[in-house]
This record gives sequence, structure tokens and C-alpha cells, in this order.
Amino acid sequence: MSGAVEGLKAAAERIILDPKYHDLLSVVKAARNGAVYGTKVRFPHALVMIMLFRSGTFREKAGLIFRATRTHARNLAKFAIIYKLTCMLLKNYGSTPGKEGPYDSFVAGLLGGYVVFGQRSRSGKISSVNQQIVIYVFARVILALARMAVKPGYGLPGVSEPARSAAISYYAWPIFASISWASVMHLFKWHAVELQPSLRSSMTYIYANSDHWDGLRNFVWHNK
Repeated sequence: MSGAVEGLKAAAERIILDPKYHDLLSVVKAARNGAVYGTKVRFPHALVMIMLFRSGTFREKAGLIFRATRTHARNLAKFAIIYKLTCMLLKNYGSTPGKEGPYDSFVAGLLGGYVVFGQRSRSGKISSVNQQIVIYVFARVILALARMAVKPGYGLPGVSEPARSAAISYYAWPIFASISWASVMHLFKWHAVELQPSLRSSMTYIYANSDHWDGLRNFVWHNK
């Protein structure tokens, strides 16, 4: 029995180490890594946010946690499959077969983003999990582009000159942080319904619920 298992293991390793299967197997591993990463990221976040800020029975909260985790893991896996497959096809069947094109990653990301994260549910709603993922990615893209814009020798004319680049880099973050917090507090005060639900819930807990108590119990231990 052990000999048969070892034989299967050796055969499997020969396949996964064969260069001709590398590109296709990289798609499988990307899907696996996307699912694992999505689970690791979403489960603790959903556990804390739902248990602290959502009402309902334990069973209902557990269901919400499971669905949020499943959605995050599944969508990252699906995006990884579409992205890697598209890159593989463009590399092998593009204008220069066997060589990656300069915009292959952009095209693959565009397709994956549309198929996985750009769709609405049957009821016409956008998944809150997908919103969070896309907003997270968008924020990092904007930050990277802002850094590139002032990168000496590479960024935009004028602002990328070494002296100006250093000054902008030094002062940009405190200005950005101040404007971001000023904007979100103004929106929470006057247009809270437009904010993402988990952000709105946490801000309600901190800033709105802190205005109400009728005794020591809900002043120190509980809200309302």
C-alpha cells in the first residue's frame, strides 16, 4: 500500500515539475492561493465586525461570517484563474508568441475585474465584500500613482524635480490624512447613508453612540 502511494506521489511530482505544464499549473496554484488568502483576510475581519456591530442570533451572525468569507475567497480565486489564463493566452497567442506583451497584465486585470468584481447580483445590488476589495485596491493604486508622479526622473514634469519631489513627498501625507478624515467626518455627519456599511457601523459605534447613556452600565460597558 505504501509503495503504491509513493508511486503516485512520484508520478504527481514528475507532472508538476515538468516545464511544459508550468503555465497551466500556475493557474491552479494561483486559484488556491487566492482562496487561502481571501479566507485568512476576510474571516477575522468578518468575525470581529459582525459579532460586534451586527444584531441577530449567533446562528445568523455565523451565517453572515461564513458567506462573507466564502465570497472573498471565491472571488479572489476566480480573479486569479481569469488573470493567469488570460496572461497565458496573450503570451502564447499574442502578437509576439512566447513573449509577454507590455500591456498583457492590464488587459488580463481589466477582464478579471469586470467578470469577477464588476457584476451586480440578480437584485441589482453590488456585493459589499466586492466593494471593499475594489476600494482597497483603488486606494493603493492612487497612492502608487501619486508616488510615481513625483518620482525623480520618472514622474510628471516640474513636480518630479528632486527638490520639489522631496518637499511634496514630505508634506503630502499629512495633507492627505487631514483631508481624508475631514471628508469622512463631514460625510458621516450629513450623508452617512452614502458611506460603506461597515465603515458607517464602526463610526456610529464610536461617534454617535457615545452621545447617549442613562446610567453607569451603558456608559462604561454597553451602548444603549
